Amino acid sequence: MTVAIEVRGLRKSYGDVEAVRGIDLTVESGEVFALLGPNGAGKTTTVEILEGFRRRSSGDVSVLGDDPATAGAEFRARIGIVLQSTGVDPYLTVRETVDLYGGYYPNARPVDEVVDLVGLSEKRDTRVLKLSGGQQQRLDVAIALAGDPELLFLDEPTTGFDPGARRNAWEIVRNLSSLRKTVFLTTHYMDEAQNLANRVAVISNGEIVAEGPPSTLGGRHLAATVVRFRIPAAVADVPDWGQVPASDGTFELRTDDPTRMLHDMTHWAMERDVSLEALDVSRPTLEDVYLELTHELGATAGSE
Repeated sequence: MTVAIEVRGLRKSYGDVEAVRGIDLTVESGEVFALLGPNGAGKTTTVEILEGFRRRSSGDVSVLGDDPATAGAEFRARIGIVLQSTGVDPYLTVRETVDLYGGYYPNARPVDEVVDLVGLSEKRDTRVLKLSGGQQQRLDVAIALAGDPELLFLDEPTTGFDPGARRNAWEIVRNLSSLRKTVFLTTHYMDEAQNLANRVAVISNGEIVAEGPPSTLGGRHLAATVVRFRIPAAVADVPDWGQVPASDGTFELRTDDPTRMLHDMTHWAMERDVSLEALDVSRPTLEDVYLELTHELGATAGSE
């Protein structure tokens, strides 16, 4: 597997403020990589350095084999960037807009193919000003794809979208992945990272605090399973499974062996014809892990 992005010891300071504090990152070609972090964590600074729009203070950065700080037009033709908002001529049609931007690149992708890829086939002859917000965001992706880039940067691509529009945007990213494009995604939505990314990294206070597949981030796959349930008040002699009462009248327990625990609980309940009401079994979500990681580091930084 070839490497699309390689970052070692990246630092960026603004006066006395160090926004990025020696981070390391590796993004493989063809994968969807998500960078997560709260506002002010260093996400935007890091991405702008990777895109070549901001100079780093120190460290080594390689993007598609080039240093973005010194790379020229040939490097620009190999990357695509989708910002949260893009200004385009509102009186051009979708087809004309994609054709215009594709004309700036040496190996532009066929216009109709790009329009189809982002799901705007039925709007290809519609003027930009007539598009909905979600359709305009799709057009932004189409513009970034017009030059057939190897690497695509997506900055908060579904901010402000309704649930349906977000799902459509996810499908576009999956289409890009099927074309073996490398996608570098920044997002505030944990379900978005969970559904789209092969790997994620969490940045907080300018440092990478966790990195890995969404399913294992921060030891998520090793965390105890939480079982919640309610037992009718009239039932006596309830076994001690390690449960503790919760504020809403339910009980909660944590177990490293949920299969055996649930077998014991349901076996006991069925023998006595007792209903384990509101029974719920869950593992920590990616959002749970993210909040824990960023909260802990934020609290530590705030105490210094």
